[in-house]
Amino acid sequence: MRIHPTAIVEDGAQVHETASVGPYSIIESGAVIGEGCRIESCVRVFSPTRMGAYNRVCHGATLGSDAQDLAFDPGRARPLVIGDHNHFKEGVNISCGTKNEEGTRIGSHNYWMAFSHAGHDCVVGDYNIFANTATLAGHVEVGDRCFLSGQVAVHQFCRIGSYAMIAGVTGVAQDVPPFALADGHRARIVGLNVVGLRRNGFNQDQRNRIKAVYRLVFRSELRLAEALVEAESQYPGPETTEVVQFIQSSRRGLISFA
Repeated sequence: MRIHPTAIVEDGAQVHETASVGPYSIIESGAVIGEGCRIESCVRVFSPTRMGAYNRVCHGATLGSDAQDLAFDPGRARPLVIGDHNHFKEGVNISCGTKNEEGTRIGSHNYWMAFSHAGHDCVVGDYNIFANTATLAGHVEVGDRCFLSGQVAVHQFCRIGSYAMIAGVTGVAQDVPPFALADGHRARIVGLNVVGLRRNGFNQDQRNRIKAVYRLVFRSELRLAEALVEAESQYPGPETTEVVQFIQSSRRGLISFA
């Protein structure tokens, strides 16, 4: 275990013998730092944060800090649970949970650029990229392999479907369905995340199916419920199922199509 002499690792913290803790960092009692993790300088890992293996936390990041909620009660804090191989750049802030027993949950292989933020009780999947100052309010859910550009702001309780991309300086006030490309002062669907789909191995038939489903759901004159049934009938496949299930489970409604 490599712990810099100026770092503070409180009694009760669990730091794996292969992990390192840099200058002036603080690991609070109750925090768990997994195998091969690299905690750099001036980082604070609050209790009760539980971190998996091979995560990198850069200068000035704060993980598991108090929820930014006027009603927050420290006695009701829930854990921040982090998977493996995440990279948190400078100044990243992730809040602990407060309302859900499971707390705030971050998956694996996510890349958080400088000063990005996830609020309390967020649930984030795997292989997502959050550009500089991208911000998730409380209770936001993000699927897998999404890209949130710089200064994106996501309203509380919104969901971002897998493989979605959101353009810079976009405010997201409702759910963004899977595979979509969203843009605007108030986010609207402006197309499909074609580049992201290609990079993630979606072939032409799969991309055509997704395009056809979106055309049917958003461009036809059918009622939404009817369009979803028709989509599953005309274009069966896992991509269609993902879109349909996402829309059916929406509580805040969907962003509109430009």
